[in-house]
Amino acid sequence: MSEKCYTPPLFFRNGHIQTIFPVIFRKVDICYKRERITTFDNDFLDLDWSTKGSNRLAIISHGLEGSTDRAYVKGMVKAVNDNGWDGLAWNYRSCSGEPNRQLRSYHNGVTDDLSWVINHARHRYPYKEIALIGFSLGGNLTLLYLGRERPDPIVKSAVVFSVPCDLKKSARVLAKPSNKLYMKRFLVMLNQKIKAKMKLMPGLIDDNGYEKIRDFKAFDDRYTAPIHGFKNAVDYWEKCSSKPFIPNITVPTLIINAANDPFLPKACYPVKEVESNKQVRLCIPESGGHVGFVSFNKQNLYWSEKQAVKFLNYNSFLN
Repeated sequence: MSEKCYTPPLFFRNGHIQTIFPVIFRKVDICYKRERITTFDNDFLDLDWSTKGSNRLAIISHGLEGSTDRAYVKGMVKAVNDNGWDGLAWNYRSCSGEPNRQLRSYHNGVTDDLSWVINHARHRYPYKEIALIGFSLGGNLTLLYLGRERPDPIVKSAVVFSVPCDLKKSARVLAKPSNKLYMKRFLVMLNQKIKAKMKLMPGLIDDNGYEKIRDFKAFDDRYTAPIHGFKNAVDYWEKCSSKPFIPNITVPTLIINAANDPFLPKACYPVKEVESNKQVRLCIPESGGHVGFVSFNKQNLYWSEKQAVKFLNYNSFLN
């Protein structure tokens, strides 16, 4: 469905501007308390907490090559804190500023790590309710956890933004010339992590000829798929796309994908999948870009953050 409830600021209707502006200019102050937990395979995850003494917790999953330090994550943590929730933003393996111990890293389908974080939070702290919030890759991961796995009953709701729920077609869009700058930036950042792993695990991973990689197809064929047990990039994309699993979701879930998101093809707007599931709502604002939804106000609160807290508190949509 199309929604006109978000009106972007003047000069912010363009999807690329919406996408880039918060990355460069937005600042949000959050004081985290970091906790490192050991995973089931003797690796580690760094969790950043911002608590207010609530019995409700929002767990926030960032996007590709993001971290808990990104403005969109901090903005969401501030929003949930100001509206009655503790916040837990978690860094994927190798995303907290230190390479992880295992050869495996993170990808669109690491529901085992998300499940581990949820299980840790619910057993260590007296929370009665947990909500999930995900951005981009983190949104796909959240939907996959809810629809493919057996989610923990303590998870009562979810909100996701800018979700590439069809990974194959999203990868094709990102490979287009119009997205060359984004693609190049992602590949440079991923190469930095590969180089860090090369120092820890010489002989197990290398970046010889990396300059020939121009898109996610080549990257996932060479790294993501073989390292994480997939046949190739296409096998990875097919098994880790959340779109086919959306009809299985049983908790109230809000998906917000802007119509002018430069990363998302038509296939990433799961209208049919949502129509068959009364627990899931799809919102398609005309503008917003990729993890954008810029707003200017005294609270430094973006439109997306207002939507999230409204849905988490009332399971309703803010017009």
